Amino acid sequence: MNLVIAPCWNAPEWDAAVNRLNGHPQQLWGWGQTKADHGWRTDRLLLNRDGETIACAQVLIRRLPLPFRALVYIPRGPVCQAGDAQEVLEALGNYARDAYAGTVLSIEPDWDAESGFAEAVRAAGFRATENTILIPRTLILDLLRTEDELLAEMSKKHRQYIRKSAREELEFREVTREEIADCLKVYRETAERAGFGIHEDRYYLDIHKNLGSASPVYAAFQGSTMVAFLWLSVSEHTAFELYGGMTEEGERLRANYALKWLAIREMKERGVERYDFNGLLNDGVSKFKMGWAKHENLLLGTWDKPLSPLYPAYATAMPLARRGISASRGAVGALRDKALPALKTKVLPALRAKAESLRGRRGQAPTRQG
Repeated sequence: MNLVIAPCWNAPEWDAAVNRLNGHPQQLWGWGQTKADHGWRTDRLLLNRDGETIACAQVLIRRLPLPFRALVYIPRGPVCQAGDAQEVLEALGNYARDAYAGTVLSIEPDWDAESGFAEAVRAAGFRATENTILIPRTLILDLLRTEDELLAEMSKKHRQYIRKSAREELEFREVTREEIADCLKVYRETAERAGFGIHEDRYYLDIHKNLGSASPVYAAFQGSTMVAFLWLSVSEHTAFELYGGMTEEGERLRANYALKWLAIREMKERGVERYDFNGLLNDGVSKFKMGWAKHENLLLGTWDKPLSPLYPAYATAMPLARRGISASRGAVGALRDKALPALKTKVLPALRAKAESLRGRRGQAPTRQG
């Protein structure tokens, strides 16, 4: 029986489906609600076979400037078993084209690169792209292992700094809603010192509100002063680091070591099975992350399914379009300015040539094959 796609309008029903299928926290209702509050349209789709939900996909839709139509994006989804992946992806591709007039369906699933999902993605008509939002190279801890086993996998320095920062006159605990403002103050200080951009405060406050208990934030305090924080999103199966920062004093005290170890142990206590450090690059932060284990993980990465003849022109400016996640007017304008020339010089001539070829074939007299 073919899959039946049914929109879901009930938050508890949706989150129950995501958790039952071992889904990622970016597929939870609250994450999608936050994106809807900040420039995206969000749909939640249940895929049913014989009355049973075998997959789900929280879909983010962003309108693109004319002549383009829509970017359709599934962060860390869809959620399904490997044996169902090709059928699920084909169904979602057809739905995205028809329901959203999409130019592209872009997925960044929570699937290992060497898993059985890879061939299903190709067979469903998707193509790999390096224009990612979520970094596929990461570190994922197996929280089914004991604390002693996890400690043994760390570098010697990390174990020493965990003990050192735990001995400092610091308090480590989960923060209250009222203390999120202090986290954001530390985050702004960290961003200014490290030179990276951040959202406005409202975005982070909405994450905390919409995800609720699925978005715990832990912090280190020196007396009443916060010196470091670590912000997670959590499904029943996976913990995912969202944000973190510390003051110069927190850095001096190595507060981030004991703080992260607290978060890992708290996730084990919840029964969470995987702890994802959310990306590895070649920078100081990634070097810190890599000290927590002797391995790395590589997820499947970013895959696109073209849904329109306009996809090649869209792909020309894809990096800017994908930054549309920040709802930047500048990015949309840059997409228009860079993609339209490609549309005129590459796509439209190709479409005209194809049309001329078809007209020429129709005008030819049929020939008898001897």
